Amino acid sequence: MTIAVGAPAPDFTLPASGGRTVSLAAMRGKPFVLYFYPRADTPGCTKEACAFQEALPQLGHIGVEVIGVSKDGMRSIEKFAAKYGLTFPLASDPEAKVIDAYGAWQEKSMYGKKYMGIERSTVLVDAAGTIAKIW
Repeated sequence: MTIAVGAPAPDFTLPASGGRTVSLAAMRGKPFVLYFYPRADTPGCTKEACAFQEALPQLGHIGVEVIGVSKDGMRSIEKFAAKYGLTFPLASDPEAKVIDAYGAWQEKSMYGKKYMGIERSTVLVDAAGTIAKIW
């Protein structure tokens, strides 16, 4: 599935780190970044998560929250968050339903083998629940 700037953000409700639940409904009225990462505690994903953690004060100053999403189970997510001091929610989407709804579940290729996986991507959702930007 693909999404587009100006379209309504796909609905979601997912379990997240710290015993939290994240949902589109709970985020209504505030802008947020939803970023999709392939796997916890790998070099690229760690660098990205730590960059978001470092940016939290600036993002918070303008009222923007951050949510990370992967297929990882909650145990891996909790360990990842604790290891790197990640205070924003990391959500688990083991069936990739939300990941797919936001267009991040894509065909990939490695060493000539094709497979489905998470394409690292970031989406800004505005306070009205509309897709404002896609990276």
